[in-house]
Order: sequence, then C-alpha cells, then structure tokens
Amino acid sequence: MSLLQAQPLKVINVGLESFDAAIRAAGGDSVHVEWRPPAPVDAGVLAVIARHTERIEAANQEAVARLQKAQPVLIDMGVARDLIPGMADDLLLHAGPPITWDRMCGPMRGAMIGAVLYEGGADTPEAAEALLAGGRYRFAPCHEHQAVGPMAGVVSASMPVFVVENKTYGNRAFCTQNEGLGKVLRYGAYAPEVVTRLKWMADTLYPALQAAIRATGGIDLKNMIAQALHMGDEVHNRNRAGTSLFLRAVTPALVRSVPDRDTVAEVIEFINGNDHFFLNLSMPACKASLDPVRDITDSSMVVAMARNGTDFGIQLAGTGSAWFTGASLVPDALFFAGYTKDDANPDIGDSTITETGGLGGFAIAAAPAIVQFVGGSARDALHYTLEMYEIALDENGVFQIPALDFRGTPTGINAVRVVERGIVPFLDTGVAHKKAGVGQVGAGVVTAPMDPFVRAVEGLAATFSTN
Repeated sequence: MSLLQAQPLKVINVGLESFDAAIRAAGGDSVHVEWRPPAPVDAGVLAVIARHTERIEAANQEAVARLQKAQPVLIDMGVARDLIPGMADDLLLHAGPPITWDRMCGPMRGAMIGAVLYEGGADTPEAAEALLAGGRYRFAPCHEHQAVGPMAGVVSASMPVFVVENKTYGNRAFCTQNEGLGKVLRYGAYAPEVVTRLKWMADTLYPALQAAIRATGGIDLKNMIAQALHMGDEVHNRNRAGTSLFLRAVTPALVRSVPDRDTVAEVIEFINGNDHFFLNLSMPACKASLDPVRDITDSSMVVAMARNGTDFGIQLAGTGSAWFTGASLVPDALFFAGYTKDDANPDIGDSTITETGGLGGFAIAAAPAIVQFVGGSARDALHYTLEMYEIALDENGVFQIPALDFRGTPTGINAVRVVERGIVPFLDTGVAHKKAGVGQVGAGVVTAPMDPFVRAVEGLAATFSTN
C-alpha cells in the first residue's frame, strides 16, 4: 500500500466512459478501454454455435471470398416490369423486410401513394390510399426481387431501373434512378411536382442514359467506388465524388448517343445538380456483390440489412431467405430548419446494403465530413470505422481508406461477433419526416438494433439441429 501511495495513480478504466472522464477531471492518469457486455443470448444457443465453430468459420471464408471476387458492372437500363423477376402491374416493391399496409410508416405510405399516382392507378391521393388499403396492390421487399431501393424504396412496374451485373457470377441487381434530395418520392412525398419529376426521369433521363450506358459497353462500378473512397465519399450518405466520376464516364457516350443537344444538357445538369445520383448505383453494386453469398450453409455472414421505417431486418448467408427483425431506431441528425428529432421517422431504406458490403458507415473514415451532421469530428469518423473491424470477417482488397494508410474497409459482417462483442453496425443515413407527403427533413447517423442479430444467431443455431 505504501508503494501505491508513493507513486502517481494510474488507472485502466473498462466500460463506462463517464468513469474515465471523472478520473481525468480529478487529475488522474487514465486509459479508457472500450468494452460492452455480449448481447443477451441464451447460453444454449451460444453452446451450439461454439460446437460448430469450425464449420461456421469455413463457411464464412467461402462467403467473404465470394464477396471479395465480385465484379459489379453497370450494363444497361430498362423498365421494371420487363426486367425485375416477378414484377407485375399490381405489385409494389418496397425497402426493408416484409410489411403490410396497416404497419407501414408515414413515408412508406406516402411513397406508395405517389407510385399509384405515377402509374395512373388513381387521380387523387385519397383514391390511391383507398386502393392501397383495400388490397388492390400487393407489397413485397425489393430484396426478394433482386432489387434495392433507398429510403422507402418503392418501385412500380413502369419505373426505369439500372441493371448491374456481377461479372464474376453472372447475377444481376436492379435499382431506380435517384431523384435528388428534399421533397421526393423515396422520402414519402407525392405532390404533383414529385410525379412530374418522375415522369421527366422516365421520358427524358432514362432513354438518354440507357443509350449512353449501352454505348460505353459497361461501366466498372467497383473501380469507380474505390476511386470515390479516395476522394472523400463513403458512397452512402456522401456521393459527390462517385456522381462526378459517373458523369465523367458517361458524358462522351451521352453526347454521341443522344442527337438532341438540349436533352443532353438537361441530363448533364440534372446529374450534376444531384450529388446523390451515384447512391442508386452503389446500392445495386453491393446487392449484386452480396447475392452470390446467399445460401452458403453454416455461414454467419450478413447478406442484407434493410429497414422499412418500422422494422430493421437482416438476412444471413446460412439461414436462406429468413428475415430477422427488430424495431428500427430514430437517427441522430442535423435537421433542416424548422424540424427536430420529434419530426423524424425511424430509420428507413435498403441503402444499408452499402454497409453490408463494407461501405457507408463502415468506410466513414474516408468521409469524415459526414459526422459533422451530429457535431462529430474526423477523429470520431476514424473511431467508427476502426470499431467496425471488430465485427468484420475481412478487410476489402479493393476498397481502401487513405486516412488509415490505405487499409481495406471492414468487410463481411459476422453476426456471431456482433452478438459476442456487443458491437452493432454503424450506419449513416437520410431522415424522412414521419408524416406521409412531407419528405426529407435531415441527415445523420444511427446504429443497427441488436435484436435482429440475436434472432439471426438463434436462427443459425437452429439449423445445426437439421443438418
């Protein structure tokens, strides 16, 4: 005791960071060790997982190898009903896990109303809502039809979609064109100007881009994403570099393929004025990269994370098409003037496919400006990415972060590690107003809830009793 009293006090603080702050405030020398208790999973479930560790690890090696080998290429555009498997005139696709009309949040309902108006199924929002509530339309997740959609993610039959092909495995993924920010369909707005913009995108933007993309012979999205990371994007909530690179790649073909100069100018001006245009390319690029990983028996790797504004759902490679869900959380955000967190809908959208593929919040160290949304710093951005390595299976061989000495992004979420280490995926996101028709009210960050991962690990453990 006398030796301890004769030396300066040095403390290793484990757990609550507030204890560390108190020690430092009192003049103590303290090192804080971040630690969280594991998620509350039944001991029997963890025992099953432990008994099959070798099988899980072998399956995960195969899963992450397939993801690393993916080569997503933008090859074409077309109309949803002609390209998306199972698409029909009475089917409306949406973001997130399955949901019924009675449980849909405000922005999801608003986007559904807007889609019906766009398709000419009704003349007024009230009439559209009556049809939707009355069973005239069927609803299904984008993910169950090889597609993804940001925010509400609503896709209707006549909407144009991008076609992204994974050249390594031959599978395809689809996504609509990005409308821009603010009062747009994907945020639940359905005013006349929203529908008018969608019509222009179908009648003018789509044919021009389709011709240009075909003329390029295909655009390598994986290489483009890698470049965007070096230029300050994380290709989820910041896409300025990706959009610029895409415009640079497509403009010569656009000029040569579209004879009307005014149309070319309109298309270039629209894309140039919409920094988020590339989001609707990075998403299907990640979807196409992850889909070949599905149905790898025994794997605990996450192949989809998605939110419908009510539920947050995930799917694992080793549990087939099953969804594991929990309540979606409200983001911490920088809100537009006049709005607060009380106006925000819980997190929504398929755009977390970017984090699932090792981008977005997992690569936020490449785009530190995003954490300024919630008063954070560049140091915080580094911290978030470094923490994600704790739950990742690998480091990406192509997607690199300059601020981490070009270390590969954390890639391949291991649901078992999420549960064992008590660390959930970090996400950045846009924020929709909770009422239908309003639109976007901010942007910020959020974490995934733990419940879906607990349920997924329980689901994975259950498979070992049957194989």
